[in-house]
Amino acid sequence: MQQDFSVLISVYFRETPAFMQQSLDSVFDQTVKPSEVVLVEDGPLTQELYSVIEEYSKRWSKLKIIKLDNNLGLGMALNEGLKHCSYDLVARMDTDDICKPDRFEKQLSKFRQDEKLDVVSAWIDEFEEDITTIKSTRKLPEIHSQIYQYGKSRCPVNHPVVMFRKNAVIAAGGYQHMPLFEDYYLWVRMLVNGAKFYNIQESLLYFRTSDAMFRRRGGRSYAKTEITFLWTMYKLGYVGLVSTIKNFLIRYFVRIMPNKMRQYVYKNLLRK
Repeated sequence: MQQDFSVLISVYFRETPAFMQQSLDSVFDQTVKPSEVVLVEDGPLTQELYSVIEEYSKRWSKLKIIKLDNNLGLGMALNEGLKHCSYDLVARMDTDDICKPDRFEKQLSKFRQDEKLDVVSAWIDEFEEDITTIKSTRKLPEIHSQIYQYGKSRCPVNHPVVMFRKNAVIAAGGYQHMPLFEDYYLWVRMLVNGAKFYNIQESLLYFRTSDAMFRRRGGRSYAKTEITFLWTMYKLGYVGLVSTIKNFLIRYFVRIMPNKMRQYVYKNLLRK
């Protein structure tokens, strides 16, 4: 008997319609189909995006559209969408990524095997332009104790491929305002709150990347925002002062280095 679950997606006006089509196709073309797909329109969209949404609404009755009058940003949009998810298990998806066909089947299997799990993620294959050109794979530790330790220095969950228990997310306060780090901040609060995590040791999603993505992850403004987040982790009691200072220094250096060098660090030193 299939376990019911929701898929939660947010879209805003800068998304690419063709990428969104690929994303939605991969969500609906699964070995285990979602019980519903909650799509949040985060503010007014382009006509091209509205056309894609209209097309898929006609094809899939399980697509539930939530319209927001203004652009709230990813975290707040997901919080609003979460209110409309009918089921406790919720899979996240972004509109420019592509699920592998058995993603949901494998994640649901883990939840059935261990009913105490609250978060199940997996590895992701990072690609440019086409999924045949995989540039790197973001691998993460498997079991909860390893994930808890890993999270003290790097984000322990691949957000685009996560499936979680809605009740556990709400119990930790849901997505909160933390620009650029909404998901990492959520995982830290859930870990501190006692939620149990697991990462499947294979890639279940193709993650779209580009030079622009690495450029957005650099600069002094990004570094300052990241320092604010790291200090918040320290205040939560998740990371000690010495480790916090170490994280400050390493991350600040990465953020201010030239973009090409930052790409090299991500693809060759931070990936496997």
